[in-house]
Amino acid sequence: MSDILYKVSQSCGPNSPTVVGFYEPDTGSCQYICIDEQTRKCAVIDVVQEFDPKSFATGFDHAQWALDYIANNRLELVWILDTHPHADHFIAASWLKDKTGVQTAIGEKVRDIAKLWRGYYNLPDAFPIDPDFDHLFAHGDTFKIGNLDVSVMLSPGHTLGSISYVVGDAVFAHDTLMQPDAGSSRADFPGGSASELYDSIMAIFDRPDDHRIFIGHDYGTKNREEPAWESTVGEQKADNIHLGGGVSKEDFVKVREERDATLALPNRMLAALQVNLRDGRLPAAEDDGHSYLKMPVNKF
Repeated sequence: MSDILYKVSQSCGPNSPTVVGFYEPDTGSCQYICIDEQTRKCAVIDVVQEFDPKSFATGFDHAQWALDYIANNRLELVWILDTHPHADHFIAASWLKDKTGVQTAIGEKVRDIAKLWRGYYNLPDAFPIDPDFDHLFAHGDTFKIGNLDVSVMLSPGHTLGSISYVVGDAVFAHDTLMQPDAGSSRADFPGGSASELYDSIMAIFDRPDDHRIFIGHDYGTKNREEPAWESTVGEQKADNIHLGGGVSKEDFVKVREERDATLALPNRMLAALQVNLRDGRLPAAEDDGHSYLKMPVNKF
């Protein structure tokens, strides 16, 4: 798909990645290729598997675009990363692994999310996440993308197991923050917490003001139609409509919980969790060759 919207945020030095952000408009998802310019090695982060909630058809246009970009720019993919089991889109991790053989990773507390959702779906033996994801990162874990050091921050609130990836001056902060003119992400999903979300954001705000923040979603605003996904710590601290200027935890939790009480469930959520807790794989096909999803009725 040549018409995919993308932007390149250039490396600021030897310990700073070049970041290619690309946008999936149906779910407002922001996806990333994180590049070490010295070695030309890269990681993809939070890449989307398309899903039509009407027909239940899936697709991999954005994942293929990422692979094409990597090939055309003579990059080497070394990590397939997700920040959490998303509620509003399917992840493409397993498809990308099948195509490339590259290792997948997510945060270790996805185990606790899986336990929670097994109960909601009444599927006690579902989501064998240990074999599906190659790596389950804990807070403080480190690894490499080429010569770039990556550290893992546990960033709960949006989900109980969300993590952020910190690569030099780039923070892949997933669904904690939105753009400054949009605020923060919801914290009302099972296992979420507005109080923990505030603490996670404050940990990100402890980083230098010039560090770049890359978010998980953008839907534009009434004053901005064009999607955006990059800001700085300083911009967020000064201008974020939910947190800017030093908003107290008590005030943030009040605003966040009042806002969340008005929001409907994402229209892909009950389908997405069954797939994303399997590393993006559909349930095993039945005797007719098709996969099926199980939906709880009147539970939410």
